[in-house]
Amino acid sequence: MAIRPESEADLAEAVRAATGALHLRGGGTRAAGPVVGEVLETTGLTGITLYEPGALTLVARAGTPLSEIEEALTAENQRLAFEPMDHRALLGTEGTPTIGGAVAVNASGPRRVVAGACRDSLIGVRFVDGSGTIIKNGGRVMKNVTGYDLVKLLAGSHGTLGVLSEVSFKVLPGVEATTTLTLNGLDVDTAIKAMAAAMGSPFEVSAAAHLPGETPKTHLRVEGFEASVAYRAGRLRDLLAPYGDIVMDEGPGPWADIRDARALADAPGDVWRVSVKPSDGARVAAALPDARLVMDWAGGLVWAAVKPGTDLRAALKDIPGHATLLRAAPETHARLGRFAPEPAPLAAIADGLRAKFDPRGILNPGLMTQSTS
Repeated sequence: MAIRPESEADLAEAVRAATGALHLRGGGTRAAGPVVGEVLETTGLTGITLYEPGALTLVARAGTPLSEIEEALTAENQRLAFEPMDHRALLGTEGTPTIGGAVAVNASGPRRVVAGACRDSLIGVRFVDGSGTIIKNGGRVMKNVTGYDLVKLLAGSHGTLGVLSEVSFKVLPGVEATTTLTLNGLDVDTAIKAMAAAMGSPFEVSAAAHLPGETPKTHLRVEGFEASVAYRAGRLRDLLAPYGDIVMDEGPGPWADIRDARALADAPGDVWRVSVKPSDGARVAAALPDARLVMDWAGGLVWAAVKPGTDLRAALKDIPGHATLLRAAPETHARLGRFAPEPAPLAAIADGLRAKFDPRGILNPGLMTQSTS
């Protein structure tokens, strides 16, 4: 039976009282891989504790459902800049995505190329470290700080440094209009060039993705005020005319499906998340000729579905970047590890941080320190 604290004080007491490993879990939608220990859920820590639309600031407890936050923001014509991914379709999980879970994995969607990652919108955190101490860092306004920038450090730490109890964000105004431009039939090399041309233009493209396959599609998104979107989309169409005919569609477009890599939801085998320079996206595709791919971030983020047990890192060893194993059998996770082994100097820093914030080694132990056998 899971431990489910209802307050930050209860959370701190639960961590202090732990006699062994804790498996941290938010809404249960982002499978944590082969983590051992007693389950500690944050879903009892819910609610928006502060929302000031005029200051573009929102504070919420870590277990608050993302849907609740997005509903509150939509009512004020505002949004989270980083478009947090919903992993349920890709990973075959259930549950409810939470804001703390999004921060823990630094979930960042198609708008990452212009608005930054989740950690770039995060301005404050409260969390409980491995000794049960409540720690606060950052605040409710953007400002520079000295010492540890724990706000950035906690985002993407997968619960190995502390259990988030509350997070603060800078939010953005909503958009009046959205247009998606689609090029059909481009090979990966040409698509990468087209997306690079779009991203390098002055027309403020907010997302660029390529879906290879039997009917390849290259999508580009333009957002903003209606008149501005119409002008910029038209100019972008002219710029990209040498790459072929362009279809322009108004409205949300395919971006939620691209964000969630839904094209791979029914793909058999293992699923990896590969982060590289956008210009190296074509090299990744060439190295994985039999994989099913979704390419986001103008080629810099590649979701790959491959045969079970494939050591994708070995296939991509000559391409700088990171490959994370998201969906696979337990034995594959055990053999390859969710995360790639870190270079010795970086591993030493990471080990030092974990020793500082989790001296007993009880928070998601082994999740980010597994290595290949």
